[in-house]
Amino acid sequence: MRYLGYAGQVVDTSLIGRLDEIANAAQRTASPGYRYRIFPIEKLDEGVRLTGTTLVLPGDDIARHLSGAREAALMTCTLGLSNEREGRRMRLLNPLDAFMFDAAGSALVESVADACNAAIVHEARERGLYCNWRYGPGYGDLPLDIQPAIVRILGAERALGITVTTGNLLVPAKSSTAVIGLFDSPQDDRRSCANCSFRPYCSIRKEDTTCYR
Repeated sequence: MRYLGYAGQVVDTSLIGRLDEIANAAQRTASPGYRYRIFPIEKLDEGVRLTGTTLVLPGDDIARHLSGAREAALMTCTLGLSNEREGRRMRLLNPLDAFMFDAAGSALVESVADACNAAIVHEARERGLYCNWRYGPGYGDLPLDIQPAIVRILGAERALGITVTTGNLLVPAKSSTAVIGLFDSPQDDRRSCANCSFRPYCSIRKEDTTCYR
């Protein structure tokens, strides 16, 4: 409902029933999967390098996100190509169903990301480390053009079927990438609208909701 723009409006029961059916279809057609790897990091003038790779994470926001971190986890997750094909089929047949299917897919892929996040936290805790929250390309000043490198480093094309367009968008569309810092001490969750670079022009805030839970 949040991805549909729900902000307390009265919703017809028949629409709720249809949304349940569409959400079930999103689950049936999903082939969820995720991958992650953890790397030592080093600070450079131009950003944060993942040791053992050529990837440098540029920008002030990711530098702040990883400030004090010992390591960083790269992660990616997806609902798979079968879900992508079903979404395309619905767009041809019924735009409203397709709109609801897209919203259900967005919620579902967040659940897959949560599962991957939990696996990273579990591994970190076994080593006596603590995680902060996941930070994705496209947020703040962390550019989308690092996505091809993340997909390559994680072997996600072969393992999960994820590819990247010339515009640096992921295919299947219900896929995501992110970076999580690993620290020696517990970290506060600093997610808020107040410290977001997109606050001045965010359409989600106008709907009295947030992009995080």
